[in-house]
Amino acid sequence: MPAISFQSVSKLYPTARGGSLKALDGVSFDIEEGEFFGLLGPNGAGKTTLISILAGLTRPSSGQVKVHGLDVQADYAAARRHLGVVPQELVFDPFFNVREALRIQSGYFGVKNNEAWIDELLESLGLADKANANMRQLSGGMKRRVLVAQALVHKPPVIVLDEPTAGVDVELRQTLWQFIARLNKQGHTVLLTTHYLEEAEALCSRIAMLKNGRVVALERTSDLLKAASSNVLRFKIDGALPPEFEGKARVTGRIVQLPAHDAHEIERYLGIIRQAGLRVEDVEIRKADLEDVFLDVMSKHSEPLAVEVAP
Repeated sequence: MPAISFQSVSKLYPTARGGSLKALDGVSFDIEEGEFFGLLGPNGAGKTTLISILAGLTRPSSGQVKVHGLDVQADYAAARRHLGVVPQELVFDPFFNVREALRIQSGYFGVKNNEAWIDELLESLGLADKANANMRQLSGGMKRRVLVAQALVHKPPVIVLDEPTAGVDVELRQTLWQFIARLNKQGHTVLLTTHYLEEAEALCSRIAMLKNGRVVALERTSDLLKAASSNVLRFKIDGALPPEFEGKARVTGRIVQLPAHDAHEIERYLGIIRQAGLRVEDVEIRKADLEDVFLDVMSKHSEPLAVEVAP
């Protein structure tokens, strides 16, 4: 039995003109028990909508979602006990300290006498010295740690992380991933959405990519990387790239990255740069990474971000 099963899930939102906006369009895939699974896609692809449906916060227009065989709509309370969800938003109660917030969250799930687990969460997430601090006194990064602790306080077998490291420092990212990786090794299933593709590449054994509410790739991470046919030529320049590279290059400031299949193509690229009178610095050739694969997959599905259905 899969830990999570999405079966032909679609979601329509009404529009002001009387039509509907299709946020999800027949999404189907399973996540096996014990997997570390990545859900990737650009903004507006439908990732958060899918997770909201999984958490029972949004009803699908059609289709079914199950957690360990429990329907998240028909068996909401039972399914929710199997889930620990870390949302994108920093939501907290300003009237309690950290330990009190975790005790209250335990009570929501009917969990009693779990002070030892609360202590372990506080220690593992670097919150031990903040246990008696009011939530209002915490920095954004510390509040994010508390959200993770709240999601895990009832020891859910399935952990859902929706952009858990967005806008947080490197220390928190390392602390969080060490702890989550340990829980995954102990058998917990993890579903992660992130815009940090190096995290997904390092952590996730399998990945689904969403675009326009549809699954456009669903493979093992290693297979996605193997399918990347080219290496990448990376260099720095001052000045605008020649028009021959339009639509091919990924440019970040002075850094230019181009897919290159062989040595002849690399020499041709560098020749065009030299003929344009540009000076090349720090040339290197690397293997394609998950970001290269992601951009390639997204470029092949370039329809509008959402489709409005006529009334």
